Amino acid sequence: MSVSSVRQILIVLCLTVFLMQASLAGENGKLPGAGLIHQLKFGVLAHDVGDLWSGFHRENGVDLNIEVVLAPSMDVLGGTLRPALGGSINTNGDTSKGYLDILWQYNFSSGIFVVTGVGAAVHDGKLHASHVDRKALGSRVLFHIPLEIGYFLTPRTTFSVYFDHISNAYTARENEGMDTLGARLGYIF
Repeated sequence: MSVSSVRQILIVLCLTVFLMQASLAGENGKLPGAGLIHQLKFGVLAHDVGDLWSGFHRENGVDLNIEVVLAPSMDVLGGTLRPALGGSINTNGDTSKGYLDILWQYNFSSGIFVVTGVGAAVHDGKLHASHVDRKALGSRVLFHIPLEIGYFLTPRTTFSVYFDHISNAYTARENEGMDTLGARLGYIF
């Protein structure tokens, strides 16, 4: 899967989600609170950050991230579980990824929130150590583990610091893993 293919998939995904949400609009043109999408998040992330979970870095560039948090939810342990899908496109032509997660969010009364989850990611990076400037991820499908800490700027707008890690958890011989870290803005429908 090439970077171009991942970009095309993400563009189609975004347009599809937008059209689905727009089709759920009421007669007054406002988006309903019980629509398909709970929140959209957009971010700029540092790619393959060293000295975090994966321990070192080989790849460069900035990742442009988009995530759609879907409306179906379930209350668990004082927080809320929701499905999400998203992707990060690397602006340097290195590893890009798409992912599907189950997220758990806890909102504090102060306006601060925390999100964590687990899911699967598909990437277009290298599987084996054939390039010194690319990570050997070992498997096309990887575990995706996000962590986010943020603040409600308004009841519908959020700002957050976002971290995610992808790896195969040693289900393959090579497992260099990759971390991203950055900031995101979110809009709640």
